Amino acid sequence: MQKGTNLYDEIIELASRKSIFYPSNEIYNAPAGFWSFGPLGESIRRKVIEFWRKEFVQKNEMFEIDGCQTMPDDVFKASGHLTSLVDPETVCKKCKGRFRVDKLLEERLNKKIAESLSLSEFNALVKKNNIKCPSCKGDLNDVEKSSLMVETKLRGDKKFYLRPEACQSIFLEFLRMSKTMRLTLPKGIAQVGKAFRNEISPRQSILRAIEFSQMEAEIFFNPDKINDVDDFKSVENYKLRILKLNDKDVEDMSCKDAVQRKIVSGKLPCYYLAKAQQFFEKLGIERDKMRYRELSANDRAFYSKETFDFEVLTSVGWLELSANNYRQDYDLKSHSEGSKQDLSFVEDGKKFIPHIFEVSIGVDRTLYTVLELSFVKEKERNVLKLNPRLSPYDVAVFPLVNRDGMDTKAKEIVKLLRDNLYDVFYDDSGSVGRRYRRMDESGVKFCATVDGDSLKNDTLTLRDRDSMKQIRVKISDLPCVLNEIIVFNKDIKEFGKVI
Repeated sequence: MQKGTNLYDEIIELASRKSIFYPSNEIYNAPAGFWSFGPLGESIRRKVIEFWRKEFVQKNEMFEIDGCQTMPDDVFKASGHLTSLVDPETVCKKCKGRFRVDKLLEERLNKKIAESLSLSEFNALVKKNNIKCPSCKGDLNDVEKSSLMVETKLRGDKKFYLRPEACQSIFLEFLRMSKTMRLTLPKGIAQVGKAFRNEISPRQSILRAIEFSQMEAEIFFNPDKINDVDDFKSVENYKLRILKLNDKDVEDMSCKDAVQRKIVSGKLPCYYLAKAQQFFEKLGIERDKMRYRELSANDRAFYSKETFDFEVLTSVGWLELSANNYRQDYDLKSHSEGSKQDLSFVEDGKKFIPHIFEVSIGVDRTLYTVLELSFVKEKERNVLKLNPRLSPYDVAVFPLVNRDGMDTKAKEIVKLLRDNLYDVFYDDSGSVGRRYRRMDESGVKFCATVDGDSLKNDTLTLRDRDSMKQIRVKISDLPCVLNEIIVFNKDIKEFGKVI
């Protein structure tokens, strides 16, 4: 990943200044890799998650759970994390700084370095390219494999770890779901939750943190019926943006074509690739800035038959937002052996271990990407042109002046909107122009201003963030008007004359 650019730095400055996100425990000068989300950031983040729930989970009739974050070491012995979740690490002999060797090599050679290389191969590359400590230019120690697992202390002798990926909770709940929820295949089980990785050198803010959040969907299916997808016709002509192995350019490829050419192994994985890409499009990410990058056998996880990383072009390069893995039967088979529980499934009189296709989306990386791609600098203002459904507040309400009953009327409107379940921000400080600028930079799409005419005829002005156009709206109509504009993406001009 490249060093931060001016745009990246501006987003980080904006995030800190507006308390969107910022370093955790900062009054204690805590170590890097931990981040907190303030009022605006948590609101946008929550709405990204709710958008995913509605567009991806609910529309695909998935079960949603909330699994435990702390698990005994038996889980990770079975899953393979205790031996396989490692990064190549080196320590500077002089300043004792710790670094990921693959990243040092990538920065020097300007190409992707496989994490799966052996220690001897890493050491040979470090020597050949004369890699030194980036901090003090000192010599580096031999490369070692460093575990990313985060151990936690509990009473007793048994070891416990914080989960490194949210999906393990889903795999462990499959048996219970199959018994209690009348589960039939194919079926997606989803959750939003925290995961933890002991990164060697956490950097670039929330893009590589020790504690992070994932939106996970694990789709369980019969491998013999990978092409039995009832709703495939709804996406068969939809075009995926795929960068195939050894290709330099992205190809727009219909789902039907991707399956027929065996770029994707079947209709079920292809269907969920389409649904995930559509989710990102609806967030407001432009198609020409997105791609599915096909990973080679050396780059993907050992259990994955095929992997497509969903990436978006940002100021720090192509940023991975989602890992999409055909995990085969590895997970249920491993946990079946480790727990001595039968995790097989019976369908049409045949007993088998279900296969799994995974769509794992990083919440925090998605939040950052949405912020960066929405950020616009205009002559007189900075604007976050967020999708209205992601705005931290649905509407801001202002009295033109804080007297003559306008403030009282404005507070009545705030109550009306909150009673109708809108997120509302009230502001009566400073000039109206300054208040508009604060809301523009915070990503709030609409501002409703109470003025002298509001007291005479129960109307107000409703201002659109992006166009800065204003219309006159009846106060009683405001909840319905906002619903039409926010949910159905209608133009503000449909609801009143522009003034």
